Amino acid sequence: MKIMSVDFGDSRTGIAVCDKSEFLASPVTVIFEKNFDRCLEKTAALAKEQGAELIVVGYPKNMNNTIGERAEKCTLFGDKLHELTGTEVVMWDERCTTVSAHNYLNETNVRGKKRKNVVDAVAAVIILESYMAFRKNTGK
Repeated sequence: MKIMSVDFGDSRTGIAVCDKSEFLASPVTVIFEKNFDRCLEKTAALAKEQGAELIVVGYPKNMNNTIGERAEKCTLFGDKLHELTGTEVVMWDERCTTVSAHNYLNETNVRGKKRKNVVDAVAAVIILESYMAFRKNTGK
């Protein structure tokens, strides 16, 4: 199944997809958009363009497992994305993905403006890889 993941942010939203065999997750792009509705429209258009059969949206729970304002905004984004695309949307725990993305970029010596431009797409890949591992390990 072709799955698209979204690392939704107020200024930058990372997008990643996997192949139909769910073996490889790859970054697609970063949407640079501060307007919620325009970001939603651009994300929906990418989902259709990529042929996404399922969309995974990062769900940033707090470290103590509570739901904060950011997670509520991501839930709203996911709900609206489902309405626009008609595609199933799954909210997926994304705690520490941006930190992991920065660590990966440190290892590859990506710095400065280039890092800022790709970190959200890398975080979307990490979200997708985590979700794909869950599907593989649980048979879902």
